Amino acid sequence: SIRVAEVAPGMVETEFSEVRFKGDEAKAANVYKGVQPLRAEDVADLIQFIVTRPPHVQIAEVIIFPAAQAAAATVRRES
Repeated sequence: SIRVAEVAPGMVETEFSEVRFKGDEAKAANVYKGVQPLRAEDVADLIQFIVTRPPHVQIAEVIIFPAAQAAAATVRRES
C-alpha cells in the first residue's frame, strides 16, 4: 500500500537564504538573527517518524515550526 504525507516546515536553516540573496552571506545570516531555526535534521527526524509508523497509521499532514515561530510570517526574535 502507498501512503502519502505532507510535511510543511517553517523556518529551517539551509542554503536557501544564500541563494535567495544571491550569495550575500550577511543578508542570509540576518534571516535567522535572534531566532533558533529548525535544522534539516529536525525535519528528517520527523519524516523518519512518519515513515516508520505501523501500516494501520496514516499521518496525512504535519506543520513543523521552530518554537519562536507561530505562523509563516510571525516570528518572535530575541534582541
